Amino acid sequence: MTTTTSTTAPVANARDLALAHYAARGVLEHVLARHGLTFQQQVALRAAITADTPQTSDDLVTQVQSSLKADPAHIRATLDELLAKRLLVVNGAHLHPTDAGRALMAAVGAETAPISTRIWGDIPAEDLAAAGRVLALVAERANAELAALSA
Repeated sequence: MTTTTSTTAPVANARDLALAHYAARGVLEHVLARHGLTFQQQVALRAAITADTPQTSDDLVTQVQSSLKADPAHIRATLDELLAKRLLVVNGAHLHPTDAGRALMAAVGAETAPISTRIWGDIPAEDLAAAGRVLALVAERANAELAALSA
């Protein structure tokens, strides 16, 4: 009689998702701290840098809130911090990233790129595609729940 063993991957759950998120975020926050940035500052600065058109502070608050579900007052404080650090500058009604802000984000990107490769690099494309579908569905459902709770 031949016995075969089968290993199956554990079924992911909300705790696993949270632990993976916080592990990856912990790595990023470690790098950001060396550059004098918080996670929320990095998200806001990235939103300003990657925007297709100039953004008002309200535009950036909306984008960051959509990403982080953070309190708008805290996001406004974050924008003030970026202005004080001269990583953003006011030009009329818009906030623009400065050369220093762009350089800082480039430095963070250069430092995190090899780390990201070590974390994500050998995961098979089909696994990443499946994870992407699941994460998009979880985000969609969580956003709907948050909207219902906020209504």
